[in-house]
Amino acid sequence: MQISTCTTKPIDGQVPGTSGLRKKVEVFSQPGYLETYVQAIFDAIDPAGKTLVMGGDGRYFNRTAMSTILRMAAANGVARVIIGQNGLLSTPAASHLIRKRAADGGLILSASHNPGGPKGDFGLKYNVANGGPAPEAVTDAIVACAKQITRYQIADMAAPSLDRIGETTLGDMEVEVVDPVSDYADLMETLFDFDAIRDLIAGGFTLCFDAMHAVTGPYATAILEHRLGAKKGSVVNAEPSETFGGGHPDPNPVWAKPLFDLMHSSDAPDFGAASDGDGDRNMIVGRAAYVTPSDSLAILAANAQLAPGYAQGLKGIARSMPTSAAADRVAEALGIEIFRTPTGWKFFGNLLDAGRVTICGEESAGTGSDHVREKDGLWAVLLWLNILAARKEPVADILRAHWAKYGRDYYSRHDFEAIESEKAQALMDRLIAALPNLPGQSAAGLSVKSAENFAYTDPIDGSESVGQGIILTFTTNARAMLRLSGTGTEGATLRVYLEQYAAPDQRHDTDAQTALEHVIKATMSLARVEHFTGRSAPDVIS
Repeated sequence: MQISTCTTKPIDGQVPGTSGLRKKVEVFSQPGYLETYVQAIFDAIDPAGKTLVMGGDGRYFNRTAMSTILRMAAANGVARVIIGQNGLLSTPAASHLIRKRAADGGLILSASHNPGGPKGDFGLKYNVANGGPAPEAVTDAIVACAKQITRYQIADMAAPSLDRIGETTLGDMEVEVVDPVSDYADLMETLFDFDAIRDLIAGGFTLCFDAMHAVTGPYATAILEHRLGAKKGSVVNAEPSETFGGGHPDPNPVWAKPLFDLMHSSDAPDFGAASDGDGDRNMIVGRAAYVTPSDSLAILAANAQLAPGYAQGLKGIARSMPTSAAADRVAEALGIEIFRTPTGWKFFGNLLDAGRVTICGEESAGTGSDHVREKDGLWAVLLWLNILAARKEPVADILRAHWAKYGRDYYSRHDFEAIESEKAQALMDRLIAALPNLPGQSAAGLSVKSAENFAYTDPIDGSESVGQGIILTFTTNARAMLRLSGTGTEGATLRVYLEQYAAPDQRHDTDAQTALEHVIKATMSLARVEHFTGRSAPDVIS
C-alpha cells in the first residue's frame, strides 16, 4: 500500500462544540480541511492496531468524507473499520455497535438536527470505547493536535464500496460493511415488551412516525411496521435523503409541523412521534397533546418500570441544566439520585458507566438510558409505546395524571438564531458581570432570588466544567437559563430556557407562553436581549 504524506497546517475554527465539529459543507469540503481534522483525531487517539466503527446520517458529503476517512484510517494503521451499509448508522446504533463489538471508538458523520445539502451543514465527532461522545480530556487533546499539525497521511488507493454487506480490505486494513439496523432492533426487543405493543396495535391503536427523510426511517420501518405490526405507511418520510427532503430534520413543533398539525386535527392517530437527522432526538405528540422534552423525561422515568428492561427500577436520573426540574420531582418520589449536568451527552457518560443513573435527558429533545451512551430517539418512542400498552390510557390522560401528582413545569425554549457572534458574546459577558448584583432586583413583576454562572464538578472523576450557562431563579418558583449553543454553524444562537412551576393544586391547562409571560418579559429585560441582538422576539419557540 502506497501512502502519501501531505503537508498541512493548523486551520482556524477546528474546535469541536457540544458534540463534535460542525461547519458548513462548503467549509468541510475545502481541500485539506477534512483531512487535517481527521489527522488531528488520529494523532490524539493513536489508532494503530485499533478497531473503529463508522457511520452517519446519510447527509450530503457523507459518502465522499467516508471514502477519505477510510483511506486515512488505513494509512494511519487502523486494523479494522466496521461501517454501516451505504454509510448509514444512527448515532445510538453506532454507540451500540461500538459497545457490542468491543471497538476502540468510532467516527460519526452527522450534524444531527441541522439542515443538509450542498449549502447545508456537515459534522464529525469521535466517540470513545464506551460508545459515548469523547469527553473533554479527549477533545482537548484533539484540539491540541489540530493546533500544531503539519501533515496528514492518506492511502493512494480507492476506498471500497459501501453498498454491499460483507468484508473487504483497504491495504492492510479490514473493512466490514454491516446491516445498520438489525443489531439495534434486536437490542430494542430485549428492553421492551414487544408482545404487549403488538397487541396494542392489533387492537386498533394507530400511530404516525415522521422520520423527516433522515436516518431513522429504515430503523422505524423495521421495528414499528415489520416487527410490531403497525400498518404500512405508519412511518412517513422514511427514505433517508442527502438533503433531508429539503427540510430541517429537527423534531419540534416548528420543523415537524405537518405531524404536529396532524396530531391536532380530527384525523389524528392515537400517537405521533418524530426523530432527527441522526436519530438521537425525538418529539412525542398525542391527540391534541404535545409532550415537552422535559415532561417526557419525567414521565418516562416515572413509568420506566413498566418495560421489562427497567422492571427492577432506576438507579438514578440525570438531566442537563437547561432541562426543567420535572425529573427532579420524580427522583425525589422514587428515592433515587438526581444529577444536573452541563449541556452535552458526554457529561452523562461517567454517571452511566459508574451505575449511578439509568435514564438521562436533555431539554433539546434528547432522551436515553444506560443501554447505549448516546441519546436515542427511537428508544424514547418505544418506551412511550410500552407505557401506553401497559397503562391503556391516551397520551393526554397520562400527561394530566402526571401533573396532578407532581405538578406542572410550564416550559419553553426561545431561540435567537444567527446573531453576530460578537454581539451574542457581549450579551453574555455583560450578564455574567451583573450576576452578583441581580439578586433582589425586580423586572416584569418578578424578583430575582439567585443568579449563577453554572459550573459542574463530575462526581466520578472530579473534572470541572465552568461557564456552562446563566441561571436566574425567581421568587415565584420560576427560572430562566441562557446559554450560547454549541451546535450551530453560522453566527451564534442564543438559547433562552423559561420555566414556571405550578403545584399539583394549581391550574395545569394554561397555554405555556401565557403561563410564562412574566418570566419571558423579566428575562428579556434583565439580559437586555433586544439591546444586544436587535431582536424583540425569538426566531423559534419550542
